[in-house]
Amino acid sequence: MAKPIQRIGSRRNGRIGLRKTGRRIPKGVIHVQASFNNTIVTVTDVRGRVVSWASAGTSGFKGTRRGTPYAAQAAALDAIRTVVDQGMQRAEVMIKGPGLGRDAALRAIRRSGILLSFVRDVTPMPHNGCRPPKKRRV
Repeated sequence: MAKPIQRIGSRRNGRIGLRKTGRRIPKGVIHVQASFNNTIVTVTDVRGRVVSWASAGTSGFKGTRRGTPYAAQAAALDAIRTVVDQGMQRAEVMIKGPGLGRDAALRAIRRSGILLSFVRDVTPMPHNGCRPPKKRRV
């Protein structure tokens, strides 16, 4: 009787592609995307590889509470907690979007003890992009 082939990297034996988080990252980039419904905080190294991320949804907020400043603050703290353990001391901050969580997330990042080299607003602005839909006739 043939021996069954062992499946390498199957879903059952833990997380797929779980890498050791032993990399020391002295400097990184913190991206904050604040929409009206949610706030996503992503921490990358300087080359742009994602190290850690969190959102208001993954921080335990559901529904309309995800768009609140407090939820954004909790998401920022969640994302930063893991990279501070990996030795991040300096960071650049890129903030995108019009949401309520912009200032709250930045305040949480400032309080975390990471030195910020600069804070940049990278919200995309149209140079009068798409044509708007035609006016409604009622």
